[in-house]
Amino acid sequence: MGDQKVVLITGCAKGGIGYEYCKAFAEQKCHVFATDIPSRIHELSDLPKENVESLELDVTSDESVKSAVAEVIKKCGKIDLLVNNAGIGSTGPLAELPLEIVRKAYEVNALGQLRMAQHVVPHMASRGCGCIVNTGSVVGEVPTPWAGSYCSSKASVHAMSDTLRVELKPFGIDVILVVPGAIRSNLGQANVERLKGYEWKLYKEFKDDIVERAKASQTGKATDATFFARHVVKKVSSPKPPKQIVFGHMTCLFALLSWSPLWVRDQFFSNRFNLNKKSKL
Repeated sequence: MGDQKVVLITGCAKGGIGYEYCKAFAEQKCHVFATDIPSRIHELSDLPKENVESLELDVTSDESVKSAVAEVIKKCGKIDLLVNNAGIGSTGPLAELPLEIVRKAYEVNALGQLRMAQHVVPHMASRGCGCIVNTGSVVGEVPTPWAGSYCSSKASVHAMSDTLRVELKPFGIDVILVVPGAIRSNLGQANVERLKGYEWKLYKEFKDDIVERAKASQTGKATDATFFARHVVKKVSSPKPPKQIVFGHMTCLFALLSWSPLWVRDQFFSNRFNLNKKSKL
């Protein structure tokens, strides 16, 4: 492979940030392995053929991850960069959201990223170099109503990334945490679709507000996914990449909220998501 960087990216279905990452890394002349679960692998067919290969990979399966990582190393002899992008939304009040839904969010968003790291780290450590890019969120720092399971899964990613960054330093492996703001992608629509199967009990009068939260990151001012991906790829590819990349619509607002007293934050979100009204139970 010479000096061509080999990049393994998870969660690359069309319409998402991972899809745009693949194109952006391909533009940098990297050898990109675009991956997704078997049922969505066909969505990768439109990616550039010259520098991109598609590969089935389910981040919730040890066997799938092991097989995909081995396949990349067999073909290219190395993995320079792992981009942990796979993730799912999870919307609903924590007091009623089924635990299997919460568990799924953690399995994909948090443990999926750690599972990928654990399978790639031994290879990178043997070479004394490599880079792992984890995907957090502004809501990993400042959680919002109606999305507690998603927010807490991303908070786990933040904690794990901060730990891995220090623990992997002796092996020459960099760990970068990407903290997106509101990025325009297929995430919002997927969130709304998942909500159709729920009938809330305590929160039935908040149904419209919960749907509003599911779509909140997809407003007209949300950052374009192509623009976001190119920005991240440029930062990651720099000679001295940053430890954290915070970018996208609403990142400044969430930075301000992170420094605000809790009563200010609570009042802001109560107003934003209609939680000031008294329940009629």
